[in-house]
Amino acid sequence: MRLTRFTDLALRVLMRLAVAEGEDPPTTREVAGTMQVPYTHAAKAVARLQHLGLVETRRGRGGGLTLTPAGRAASVGTLVRELEGPGDVVECEGGAPCPLRSACRLRGALRRAQEAFYTALDPVTVGELVGSPTGPLLLGLGPTRGA
Repeated sequence: MRLTRFTDLALRVLMRLAVAEGEDPPTTREVAGTMQVPYTHAAKAVARLQHLGLVETRRGRGGGLTLTPAGRAASVGTLVRELEGPGDVVECEGGAPCPLRSACRLRGALRRAQEAFYTALDPVTVGELVGSPTGPLLLGLGPTRGA
């Protein structure tokens, strides 16, 4: 199973915010620099996470991003399902219809494997992802220039 870059970035943003408690809330631009991604990509991920109720944003002086209690307790499996959206692991409709479509057993096997992947992530929370050694490493990351 391979996650989209968007899902990967959104999870990393949540992890960074999970270790930011007790410090000034980082801005989207600062998070983008820390994660070494373009600001526009980080802004899209933050907007989606805010829409899901996982991140709160405040503009202006003293503003920034904060993780909500729901964001800290969120199941990684549930998040990945939500961020990846519906769909099969393989696209069977590319260009020409697949001649095996009506009798294919591969799609069902891959769908079960995909669900097993998500199920394995269900008990893991965002808060648990930032335990040592990950949390201290995230705190040590600083924004890069030009991000």
